[in-house]
Amino acid sequence: MSDEESTEYYTLLCDDPSHEVVLVDCGPREMDVVLAVRKVTGQSLWHSRALARQAPVTLLGGLSAYGAQSAVDLLQSAGASAEWRQEPEPGERTAPSP
Repeated sequence: MSDEESTEYYTLLCDDPSHEVVLVDCGPREMDVVLAVRKVTGQSLWHSRALARQAPVTLLGGLSAYGAQSAVDLLQSAGASAEWRQEPEPGERTAPSP
């Protein structure tokens, strides 16, 4: 590259920020929720059971809004209490829960 040429850098902004899926509560139908967690995460049955029992826990991250909503719908149909949230930007701090 010669001295006369310059390089320009651009930052691309994503229209759809990434989302995460949070299992808030397992509910009374634990085995149904464990199977739903397994389907959503692709983890083994043992790991899915451990995740379900650790609620509240973040199951997935980096999803589109549609993907996160689909995962939440599947978990809720199994009897779980779940929600999807926009992931905080890198370096962004979240307020502590009271």
